[in-house]
Amino acid sequence: MTARRYLIAGNWKMHCRQSDGAALAADLAARVGPTADPRFDLLVCPPATIISPVSQAVSGSAVAVGGQDCHAQVQGAHTGDIAAEMLADAGAAFVIVGHSERRTNHGESSATIKGKAAAALRAGLTAIICVGETEAQRDAGQAESVVAEQLTGSIPDGATASNSVIAYEPVWAIGTGRTPTLADIAAMHGMIREKLSGLVTDPGAVRILYGGSVKPSNAAEILRLADVDGALVGGASLKADDFWAIAQACP
Repeated sequence: MTARRYLIAGNWKMHCRQSDGAALAADLAARVGPTADPRFDLLVCPPATIISPVSQAVSGSAVAVGGQDCHAQVQGAHTGDIAAEMLADAGAAFVIVGHSERRTNHGESSATIKGKAAAALRAGLTAIICVGETEAQRDAGQAESVVAEQLTGSIPDGATASNSVIAYEPVWAIGTGRTPTLADIAAMHGMIREKLSGLVTDPGAVRILYGGSVKPSNAAEILRLADVDGALVGGASLKADDFWAIAQACP
């Protein structure tokens, strides 16, 4: 069993308005209370428009709040973009960067993601840096090489276990109900841990999350795997009972 503290992170994606987002956050805050569970940290990443009310809803609890993306620059003529410092100002402590939906839908390269992760560190946020292969890449036997290349290209200088988290999400498993085999997850997380040795100063302490159709029915077996230090949860994080059940599955 890992000595690293689990992180259960909910990516709300483009869901929730102020009222239902605040209600969901308040529900989770009531379950967690003012003191974090000794096994895990709980994080919710709502749309940027409701980070402030969600932060207010969890105030006084051990639930953390994060953003889903940020721009590399502090400010400037970047219509529609949000600086990491703006997320922090709204109440965020974390930010997701490099999610496959950003890499695919917005054409973001690893170099772009590295800049965003560096911005997160600059703003005092913890960066959750996402990596993962497509189904075609896995079928071609390229999964580990693709993820290794993404890690090398996306992790910024100065990344440590205290300011960076890695999230492995096989693209073909996100929102599909499909998951890799437990052996595949364990192998990929082991490779990521090994690869971190040349990229951060404390690779053994960096938390590596698994994401991709995580749900209450499979969370326990995934979270028991070596080098799996939590989960980045999509759809199931929008239901308080399901998200809480996943958190409770931590060993």
